Amino acid sequence: MTGRTYLDHAATTPMLPEAQAAVVEAMARWANPSSPHADGRAARASLERARADIADALGWHHDVILTSGASEALAIAGQRASVAGRWHGATEHDAVPAAMGQRSGVVPVGRDGLIDRDALADALAQGPALVAIQQVNNETGVVQPLDAIAEQVRAAGSLLLADCAQGAGKLPLPDADFIAVSAHKLGGPPGIGALLVKDLGALAATGGQEKGYRRGTHNLPAIAGFAAALTSRRFADAMPRLAELRARLAAQLPATIIAADAPRSPAIGAYAIAGVSSAALLVQLDLAGFAVSTGSACSSGSMKRSHVLTAMGVSGELADRTIRISFGPDTTAAEVEAISATISRIADRARAA
Repeated sequence: MTGRTYLDHAATTPMLPEAQAAVVEAMARWANPSSPHADGRAARASLERARADIADALGWHHDVILTSGASEALAIAGQRASVAGRWHGATEHDAVPAAMGQRSGVVPVGRDGLIDRDALADALAQGPALVAIQQVNNETGVVQPLDAIAEQVRAAGSLLLADCAQGAGKLPLPDADFIAVSAHKLGGPPGIGALLVKDLGALAATGGQEKGYRRGTHNLPAIAGFAAALTSRRFADAMPRLAELRARLAAQLPATIIAADAPRSPAIGAYAIAGVSSAALLVQLDLAGFAVSTGSACSSGSMKRSHVLTAMGVSGELADRTIRISFGPDTTAAEVEAISATISRIADRARAA
């Protein structure tokens, strides 16, 4: 599609050219990495090089379990971590409570979207548990102070699971026990991700591939694309520029900025636009050639009000006017100017009507 502006990178970032090239190359020499013959051994060598590249690019010095994406990574940790209890933040992606199970308790957040540390202390006092807290919120961009939270969790004899789907390859990773990563959020191919594990002894094995922690044939082409996207540093190097673009966007929009005073990722912003509903705005923006969203792509068609905004105490009236605009490594100042002007015109028409 030509003549369109894509500003929904928190849903998925189109594959980077480096990742596309790596996938094509790996497909040309595909063999099952678990096969014992020479072709299989060559594929295994390529896989392990890619695994090492992923770890190096993320600054991770422990084990990397390759998965089909962040959701599977969360499920492996959520279902098989060695501690009995389960807790998760109130603004987590829907995949987190699904992975943690129905018995998982919910830790509330403040109006700024940050975890209530006193409530977390009360939860940890109930016994050793796996605590799932996201690094970057997928709807608001709020960045949790995970290094401080990790100290609090470990001091209580518990384990921290960090959903870093929106932060990996963009921000430094936290010092967590488990980290879930998704390739397609950082310019890699869909259908591949990883669970980073500090101590495999804290995770029950079930047999199969990945040292016995995951079953199924390795997706070598996707793994190669994952590694290429990370090693390109396209997102990491763009973050200072994206911070400037987000500040420019916020200054120009006729909007209330959600969690304006909280630390937020430069790549994601949530804005309640004056005078127009998010549903109507999305339709008009789409017709004008702009791709944005109202929040998580996994629940955008449900017509339910965002549980993230509800947990933050955002009023229903404000929530119903909120859209998410998220940047990619190639987002330009001209695109920001264009969507700002278009939203302002739509809001002006709505007020006049």
